[in-house]
Parts: sequence; structure tokens; C-alpha cells
Amino acid sequence: MGSAAGTIGAAGLARYLPGVLGGPVEVLALRPLKVADAGSDDPKGFGYGVPFEVECLVGGTPRFFVVARTRPVQGFGHDYPADRAWQALYAHTAYNGFPRHVKSVDVGLVRPSGELVSAGDAVEFFQLVEKAAGTPYWLDLEHMLEAPACPLDTERARELARFLAETHTARRSEPTLYERRIRELVGHGECLMGILDSYPHPFPLLPPEECEALERAAVSWRWRLRGRTRRLSWVHGDFHPWNLLFREGTDFSVLDRSRGEWGEPADDVAALSVNYLFFGLRRSASGGGAGVAEPFRGLFGTFIDTYLGQSRDGELGEVLPPFLAFRALVIAHPRWYPALPDETRAALLRFARLMMGGGAVDPAGIPAAFGPAP
Repeated sequence: MGSAAGTIGAAGLARYLPGVLGGPVEVLALRPLKVADAGSDDPKGFGYGVPFEVECLVGGTPRFFVVARTRPVQGFGHDYPADRAWQALYAHTAYNGFPRHVKSVDVGLVRPSGELVSAGDAVEFFQLVEKAAGTPYWLDLEHMLEAPACPLDTERARELARFLAETHTARRSEPTLYERRIRELVGHGECLMGILDSYPHPFPLLPPEECEALERAAVSWRWRLRGRTRRLSWVHGDFHPWNLLFREGTDFSVLDRSRGEWGEPADDVAALSVNYLFFGLRRSASGGGAGVAEPFRGLFGTFIDTYLGQSRDGELGEVLPPFLAFRALVIAHPRWYPALPDETRAALLRFARLMMGGGAVDPAGIPAAFGPAP
């Protein structure tokens, strides 16, 4: 009843059910769930669930239950264990809040040993992680708003690029995961459409008609990119300066990997590189100018050149624009970055529109989109 790791068996159920049902339980049989009197010509050839029936005695009384698990199939948003956990947690509450619906008794998790653990009365979930020593990388960039870059700043940009290029060498042949990542770029609540929905409306710098135009362009980009499934790579998903901790020299740790293990390498490249543009705009604005100021313009070039030199990704400029646009929309957001002057926010929004409305870009020439160097 499941894969070898995390199999649900009679012994595990016999240990689990008494705590859930509040009394002694004897498990009599496990069997695939079949519809009574159903013939072999059921036109439905596929379903998300893989349920089975449990026949047991509860305090001596015969009872029947169904154990349901979401099929661990690629695609349909069920690719990762966390997706399937969501299905179970959602169903437990949804079933019991709807009239005439069969009742959900509990929701639980399966350990590799086959032990079943109840989570039915949980209201929130948490994660316990190790604490890493180090200083957030954004503080390095903040320091350079008023001070020149030093050789270590350049070497750190190179090291981050080398790290990503090496990470992205791990590839996987699973088209549904690549299609999912491109679909999520457009429609996920934390990505383009979700971010646009969360802007205040009306918002003078981004009126509704411009939001609509960005979304239309995003759908076009989705169909332009979704077939490049050979690019599916091992990714971080949120590789920005607030998720990077540096210690001595170029020794660093990474925090908060997001949105799945596999995706488009351009997502990681955009997440970091857009911040060199952002801090360069801030430095220009502090002096009353425009464009991407040094040393950030140079750091952007160092990062991109190093990444391209090691990854040999000749397609990067063809896939990078919508990921840069998404990141620019996040940085320009008045909720995420409330203290930005309107000029900087407007420059980022113009950049997002430019990236969404155009085609391929020369990665090394991207800072020029904000105007000449001040």
C-alpha cells in the first residue's frame, strides 16, 4: 500500500488507529477500494488518489475506513511530497465542513519506517532548521552605497556565479516539472500574478491597464518558454542577498530554498543579478542621478560574465527577461520596499514592462536599459 519507503501496512495501522479512534482496534484486512457492482469498463482510466479499504473491529464492533493518498505522479501540481501533504491537510478540513460529505477522521504522515503519525488537530506547521553563522549579503551591498567596492566584493560576486553555474549542471528529464515552473512564474500567488494582485489598486505608478498588459505578456512568455524542458535544472528558487550569509572571504551559506527543487536556471540568475541593478539605482538616486551606478554596474557584469563563462548557457538571454520582470515587480512593490523614492520605483516598473514586452536580451547589456552610467 505505497512505496517501499513509507509503506502503510496492517502493523502500522494497528498501532495508529487506537489513538485516533479512542479504543482497542483489531485490523482484519486491507484491500484495494472497489466500487460495488462496477464492471471492468469504467471509462475513467486515471485518478489522483490511491485509496484502500481497512476492515477492522473497534471495541468489538465492525468498522470500515478508507485510507487515501495522493498518487506521487509527476505533473498536476503533485510533484513534491509537500504538494501531496497540502492535498491531505486541505481535504481533512474541507470534507468535514461540507453538507452530506463523508467525514474525514484524521490526517497523518507516514515515516520511512511505516509508522503513522496523527496531524489531524494541527492548526499551523513549523520547521526547525540549523542556524548558520554569517552576515547577510545585502549588508555588503548596503555598505557599497557609500563606499567603493574592494577586491573581496568582486570575488564574492564571482563565487556566487560559480556556485550557481555548478549547481545548475544537475539536469533532469522531467518535462512536467519545467512546465510547472514556467506556469508558476506566471500564475503562482508568490509570482507575477500574485504580486500584481497584491499591489494597492489603484496605484498611480502601475494602473490596472498596465497590470493587465503585463499579465498578457506573461502568458505569451509562458508559451514561448514552456517547451524548453531540456533546461530543467537543480535550482534554489529564491537566490537573493537576504538569503545568503557570508563568513570569511568567499565562504557562504544559503537560506530558504523555495518553490521546488527543479526549475529554470534563469530564475536564480535573475534573483541575484536584479539586486545589483536595484542597489545601483539607489546609489544613483542618492546623488540625484539616474541609471545603475558603480560599483554595482560592474558587479552585475562580473556576476553575469562569470556565470556565462562557466555555464556556457547560450540561451540565457532568451529566457531571462520574464524572470527579471518578476523580480523587478517585487522590488518595486510598496509593501515589500516601502521607503523607495518614486523615481526608483518607477524605473523598476519601466524595466519590468520593457522585459515583458520585448524578446531576447544581451545579458551583459541589461544595465543599459536604465540609461547610461551616471
